[in-house]
Amino acid sequence: MTAAASSSELLSVVAARELAARRTVFAGIGLPTLAASLAHLTVAPELEIVYESGVCGAHPSHLPETIADAVLITGAEAVLPMPTLFGSVLQGGHIDVGFLGAAQIDKWGNLNSSVIGDWHHPKARLPGSGGANEVMANAREVFVVMRRHDPRSFTERLDFCTSPGPDRALADGIRPLGAGVTRVITELGILAREGAGEELRLAAVHPGVSADDVRAATGWELETAGDLTVVEPPTEAELALLREDVDPERVYLR
Repeated sequence: MTAAASSSELLSVVAARELAARRTVFAGIGLPTLAASLAHLTVAPELEIVYESGVCGAHPSHLPETIADAVLITGAEAVLPMPTLFGSVLQGGHIDVGFLGAAQIDKWGNLNSSVIGDWHHPKARLPGSGGANEVMANAREVFVVMRRHDPRSFTERLDFCTSPGPDRALADGIRPLGAGVTRVITELGILAREGAGEELRLAAVHPGVSADDVRAATGWELETAGDLTVVEPPTEAELALLREDVDPERVYLR
């Protein structure tokens, strides 16, 4: 019998399922790469995976350890200069889903990946935006995978807004191309929204998790969808693909 899914496996499988019927995904290293690779083997065989380093249509022989890993280039459909990738592919509206991570998220899907605490005297400094701002503004929709689901990470007010969603951008007179964050996948369940003007709502919970559990772990008054569902746990086939084909060397699975 297949061993129970780890946290990384659970998040990767659920995120992969959400990529069904999507054509292009702008993937980061780590869980987004696991999810995109699994989706390519299951629900989205035509999926084109794009990396910030300019690699489009990657077909690596094994998982990359960085976005500049040479394994991404061998067999890729194209390798573009970064100005072309961002100026023509991303800003041209050719990315269906952008995968982002963050330290904090609020109810409108704004993200913080810069600092925790006061800007001038932070408790922690984080990597910052990278290409996240461009992805947020220009991908048709954004999925966020969060390892932690607690009130400090799912907060009423961000310590710093690194990547503003469409609501905040529109308030500042900027019209983004995309819908912003539409899915947030965590160990407790899935939060979802359709786009500007909507708060993130609890759309699904994992087996054994109640809506009250998720609300207690969220730093705002989280609304629940009327058709709240329970996520199907990872199947033996999905876990076998992750462990034996996608990441047999445990680069990201843990």
